[in-house]
Amino acid sequence: MDCYTANWNPLGDSAFYRKYELYSMDWDLKEELRDCLVAAAPYGGPIALLRNPWRKEKAASMRPVLEIYSASGLPLASLLWKSGPVVSLGWSAEEELLCVQEDGVVLVYGLHGDFRRHFSMGNEVLQNRVLDARIFHTEFGSGVAILTGAHRFTLSANVGDLKLRRMPEVPGLQSVPSCWTTLCQDRVTHVLLAVGPDLYLLDHAACSAVTPPGLAPGVSSFLQMAVSFTYRHLALFTDTGYIWMGTASLKEKLCEFNCNIRAPPKQMVWCSRPRSKERAVVVAWERRLMVVGDAPESIQYKQLTIQVLLDRLVLRRLYPLAIQICEYLRLPEVQGVSRILAHWACYKVQQKDVSDEDVARAINQKLGDTPGVSYSDIAARAYGCGRTELAIKLLEYEPRSGEQVPLLLKMKRSKLALSKAIESGDTDLVFTVLLHLKNELNRGDFFMTLRNQPMALSLYRQFCKHQELETLKDLYNQDDNHQELGIFHVQASYAKGERIEGRVAALQTAADAFYKAKNEFAAKATEDQMRLLRLQRRLEDEVGGHFLDSSLHDTVTSLILGGHSKRAEQLARDFRIPDKRLWWLKLTALADLEDWEELEKFSKSKKSPIGYLPFVEICMKHHNKYEAKKYASRVGPEQKVKALLLVGEVAQAADVAVEHRNEAELSLVLSHCTGATDGATADRIQRARAQAQKK
Repeated sequence: MDCYTANWNPLGDSAFYRKYELYSMDWDLKEELRDCLVAAAPYGGPIALLRNPWRKEKAASMRPVLEIYSASGLPLASLLWKSGPVVSLGWSAEEELLCVQEDGVVLVYGLHGDFRRHFSMGNEVLQNRVLDARIFHTEFGSGVAILTGAHRFTLSANVGDLKLRRMPEVPGLQSVPSCWTTLCQDRVTHVLLAVGPDLYLLDHAACSAVTPPGLAPGVSSFLQMAVSFTYRHLALFTDTGYIWMGTASLKEKLCEFNCNIRAPPKQMVWCSRPRSKERAVVVAWERRLMVVGDAPESIQYKQLTIQVLLDRLVLRRLYPLAIQICEYLRLPEVQGVSRILAHWACYKVQQKDVSDEDVARAINQKLGDTPGVSYSDIAARAYGCGRTELAIKLLEYEPRSGEQVPLLLKMKRSKLALSKAIESGDTDLVFTVLLHLKNELNRGDFFMTLRNQPMALSLYRQFCKHQELETLKDLYNQDDNHQELGIFHVQASYAKGERIEGRVAALQTAADAFYKAKNEFAAKATEDQMRLLRLQRRLEDEVGGHFLDSSLHDTVTSLILGGHSKRAEQLARDFRIPDKRLWWLKLTALADLEDWEELEKFSKSKKSPIGYLPFVEICMKHHNKYEAKKYASRVGPEQKVKALLLVGEVAQAADVAVEHRNEAELSLVLSHCTGATDGATADRIQRARAQAQKK
């Protein structure tokens, strides 16, 4: 009978462990792992291998190959490395492979070997080169820490939002530290390094010497260190063969173990015991593996959320499985199925062996109007893959014009973008495209494009009226729009600071444009304005005062007020001001001057074309009843009653109304009768009305 405990090995006093093969790796490695840079992603993620031909002890005979495998060894990608020497590899939390080169440039690749982007760790790293590097994970994202040839550290805690920090100098450090790692404590990333028997902790401001509590005496060097995934625990391997385990804050010792091996280990990492809160450290040498525990972990972290799981399935293109999980868990469509379908569509556009029409049709049939899916995002991915026509076809399914237009502009399909913007009815969007077109096209092509889009042309004219008047004039010239050109030059003649000669010249240009537009009325009016401007300038020189830019009527009034009646009359004749209008102007001006004598002379100069009631009204307006009565007697019969009432002659007005036997006039007089003063007059009116009704 087999012994069931034969393959179990003791671990401490109360625990045992065993090692067995879960599955065999499917890869067929052509190189030994010792000759490769290796990076394995956490949570059973992918494994990256890059043969290291830059090792000093081996000469490079050919370019290295970067290979990416699944956790079980299934090949995912293979590409020839064409960039510079690589110092370190590591996976980000998003399963992007970070390749740190000797010159400080970090190249980023996707799970399937697709190049994503690159960034630099700064000029100092470039100048001093990279000796060593670490890729680490924090709550902010994935970071990179660099040790340069000047024995200085530079790091970024989040490569997604790159902010480089140069760590303080370590006193007396003249060579590479025997070991170092990164720690994340209180939301701050630190570097812990060993120099001989001393440990130093670097943050952004200071370098501090630290000492592990309870460390066995006799240590002259730390050969290896490892921090747990949660940054709560730390393990140190000393040259005395001891493994010290404690908190990463170096404030508490958990245990210490003498492994009786003084050779530095190849690797030392933390791991968890299944279904337990205890953690252990695994130490590996060339032909030996040792597990050292008991470090209780008080808090368990759930790093692998459902969203991270779905992201990993999507990265592996296991879309149906991801959708089934979403449906089983009844995730909201936008967070689940819609998001996965969008990823599938972005992958679909990369299949260049399928025609644009077929890809666009397949995506639309699969996605339809699924909420949360942006066709413009998928189209942007297609454009990024060099498939412009496919991107345009996909944009046809995008219901939001505001999402279509920016990508069309980016693809230099500006005219199509203009059509889409106009269809949307969003004037701000149209203006955005117009300004883009203006910078992209030459002037002639831009104007021709506008001629084919009346709405865009109208909007652009409005813009030019406020911002670019010369461009507006060019637009009118391009369209032979003489009417608008005439208006433009009339407005230009009133520009501030323009001399009279320039203004007259602008008006002459406007008149010519109006004639071309067959608008003779506007042309004649413009010519009259030119004559008036010249005359007003002459009047200012000869008479004094301000006349320029006054209207014709105001000019006449100003001349009368200034005592230049003869000039006013001549101006009226020159510009054919009707007699009635001239009499009104002169009447108003003389009354404003309160020149009643001159007004009386004017009234007797000839028969008034406006009658004499206006004289009565203007005198009463200026509270001069005496002068008003002079003109009341000269008012014609049809307005006599109104004139007499204006000057307060109610009884005389009653006599005239009774004589005229006019009901309206009788009622008007009666309405002006007040109290006992006009009692007799009121009775008389009533009797007259009664007699008129009997007849």
